[in-house]
Parts: sequence; C-alpha cells; structure tokens
Amino acid sequence: MAQMQRAAQNARNNESRPPGQGTRTIPLRILVPLIVACALFMENLDATVLSTALPAIAHDLDQSPIQLKLALTSYLLTLAVFIPASGWVADRFGTRVVFRMAILIFAFGSALCGFANSIEWLVAARAFQGVGGAMMVPVGRLVILRTIPRSELVGALAWLTVPALLGPVLGPPVGGFITTYFHWRWIFWINLPIACLGLVLATLFIPNVRGESISQFDYLGFVLSSIGLAGLVSASAALDASGIPVWIALVLFLVGAVSVSLYVLHARRARSPILDLKLLRIPTFRAGIVGGSLFRIGVGAMPLLLPLQLQLGFGMTPLNSGLLIFAAALGAIGMKTAAGRILKRFGFRTVLTFNAITSGAMIAAPACFTRATPISVMFAILFVGGFFRSLQFTCINAISVAEIDQSEMSQATSFTSAFQQIALSLGITVGASMLQLSLAIDHRETLRVSDFVLAFLVVGFFAVLSFVSFARLPKDAGEEVAGRKRLASAAVAVANGRS
Repeated sequence: MAQMQRAAQNARNNESRPPGQGTRTIPLRILVPLIVACALFMENLDATVLSTALPAIAHDLDQSPIQLKLALTSYLLTLAVFIPASGWVADRFGTRVVFRMAILIFAFGSALCGFANSIEWLVAARAFQGVGGAMMVPVGRLVILRTIPRSELVGALAWLTVPALLGPVLGPPVGGFITTYFHWRWIFWINLPIACLGLVLATLFIPNVRGESISQFDYLGFVLSSIGLAGLVSASAALDASGIPVWIALVLFLVGAVSVSLYVLHARRARSPILDLKLLRIPTFRAGIVGGSLFRIGVGAMPLLLPLQLQLGFGMTPLNSGLLIFAAALGAIGMKTAAGRILKRFGFRTVLTFNAITSGAMIAAPACFTRATPISVMFAILFVGGFFRSLQFTCINAISVAEIDQSEMSQATSFTSAFQQIALSLGITVGASMLQLSLAIDHRETLRVSDFVLAFLVVGFFAVLSFVSFARLPKDAGEEVAGRKRLASAAVAVANGRS
C-alpha cells in the first residue's frame, strides 16, 4: 500500500504534473480513465469499422474476404511483438511522452491504410498501426493502475470502458454507412480528428509517471519473445491462407516454438526478463492469463464471422449488418453500471465461472441464425451476448491485477496485454480456418449460411472452456478489488457489536 501511495504522489509531483492539472476539477480517478478511453475508443472504432467493411474492401482489392483477415491479424501480430516492451518504455521515458507518441504513430498508420491500393499495402499499414497500438492502450492502463487504489479499481475500469465502448457502438453503423454511401477509405481517416483530441487531452492532463527503479532493458528476451510470438501467430495465419504452402506454415511454427522455448530458459535466469514468467505463480494472475486467453479466442472471431454471416450469408448491406451488430455494444454498455454490484454480491470466482459458460453459449448462438430468423430475435441475442461479455471482460481485467504489487505492475500490464492480442489473433485464425474447412469439405469457393455453423460452435466452445481456469480460483480471490473485503469487515463489526 505504501508503494501505491508513493506512485499516486509521483503522479502529482512537479515532474509528473501535466500543464493543465492546476485547473482540473474532475477527480484523477475519473479524468485519467476518460482520457485513456479516447485512445481505446479510437482503437475499437478502427477494428469494428474495418470488420464491417471487410467484404467491400475485399471486392475493391480483388481479394477473398477470408484472405483479407491478414489485415486484422497483421495488426494483432505487431501488437503481440511490441507490447512486451511497453512497460519498460513507459518506465524509462514517462507515460505521457510514450502515450502521445503512440497516438501519433497510430494516426499516421490510419492515414496510410486509407491510401492502400493493394492487400500488401493495407497489411503493411495495419502492421505500422500496431506499433502505436502496442504502446497506446497498455501504457494508458498502466497510468490507471499506478494512480488509483485497488478499492476503486473496478469503478475506474468502468469509467475507462464505458466511453471506449462507444467505438464498437458507433463502429458497425458508421462503417456500414460509409461503405454503403461513400468509400471504405474514409473508415480509416475518421481516426485523425479523434487522435488530435487525444493528443490535446493527454498533453493537458495525463501524468508523466515513471518507474521508481528502472532495470536494464532485456534485449535478448525482447528478440526471443518477438520472434517466438511472431512465428506462432504468423504460422496460425498462414496455415489457412490459400496460396501459402503448408511447409512455410510449419517452418514458421517451428521457429516460433523454438524461440519461445529459448525465452522460457532465458527468463528463468534473467534478473529482469521482459515478460516475467514468475507472475504466473500468482493464482489470480494465472487465471486472468489462461482463462482470459481462452475466452478471447471466442470473442476475437466475432468481428470476422458476424459481418460475413450477415452480409454474405443473409445478403444484408454493410449498413444493415452494422446496425444489427450495434446491439452487442449496447448490451455491453448496459452491463457497466451493474458490474460493481454483481461482483460485490457474488465475488470473482462465481461470476467468472458461470458467466464464462453463459457468454460462451451466446458467442455460439449465431450458429442457429437462418434467413428465416426474425431480426428482433437476432438483435435480442446479440444484445444479451454483449451484456455478459462485457461483464466477463471487466472481471478478467480486474482479477488479473488484483494481487500484483505496484513494483510489478508494468510487467503485469505488458504480460496481460501481449496475451490478449495473441488470443484475439488466434480467434480470427480459428474462425477463418473453420470457414475454410467447410468450403474444402464441400469443394466450394463461395460461402453459404451453413458454413458459419461450425465456426460459431467451435469459437463458442473455446469461450466456454475458460470456466475451468476460473473455477480453480480461491473462493476469496480479489475480495479487496471486488469490494467484498470491506463488506466482510463491516459484517464482523456488526456481529461483534451484537455480541
């Protein structure tokens, strides 16, 4: 607790105080998450708008919609490579400096995507975007974790997530509207004014928090982890891509597996590894990594599968499919006001375990959609699914740092962020692979409604499987973060008074 108080004080001292802090009237626990949410809003808007426009972009670039998943995986791949370094870079140069630079890189990459005239250009520009994204959101979350007490963490994460959820809410209808009535290139250029706003707010109000003690950068660990993660994610993406020989995918997988194995050996002996594997000894952190990754595999496939099903399978326009997907984001926003109360009532283990099964079932539910399914039924299922997925994400993000010391917070943030992006990338690959498998079985090249049944069932199964990891949590896991510790103390005080 003393380290947390010192970190909060550092956020207010002369070095860390941003230029506009003297006139600030909004509390730090609300203001900082809202500003970081601008970056998360931009990133989520970009992803959801792109997923809605995938069929149109594929047609314009003369590519298969499934092949265009490379534009999604290349971005996630770059995130996985550079996120491990984000914590150290923020400790070394300060959160405000790194946060602003990340926004600039992301915005420049968005502009390049808008000018793409080939799939190679688009994939390269998305990869460049990922360099900015790798620093932008993890560093923003690090500021929150270092300046806000654990007892207020769930509330702060809610403030962070509610505005950021406007990205998925606005993304599908905005993407559909732009693609239908204008041109898909504008879906990338709308990031530029949002980036300008984020730069101004970050300059005025984000504290320039640095690490109390900065270790030497783990260059060998960075190289090994980068090659390993890049190799594994690239292999999974290449395995189901037509035109790429299977032996190339196998070589990529072998290189990635060997590099990851070498990194594990290196991390056991290094004084300050870039990804500290010792953190996995903490039960709550391990559950957040393992269970959270399985859950995100299921969620990660949705931006690919759902727009393709609605547009190619049911013949909807990009605008109509975007408005329907809008339901999931509305449900997610509705959950944010209830998350804190639910956690206080039931605790992390119960909520995470049962909600993993519920959310996984809702992810698989579109497998039952047919052309005869009423729009109102689809809307209701997507709304409820978004509601429970939002609760699961809030709980996973909170439990992952519930027992992490402030001295290890930058390491934990980099670790969790890297595995989040790997899982999302694997989700896209799993979903696309199931579609390719359905086409191969029937010897077809055109997607039909029936092709999506297997894909949704498989990714839903991954999400449900995450309950195993959460069920193994201690019963009192994360009580302080959930607010149950204070309730228990109050109950004991009342009981003592009665006695």
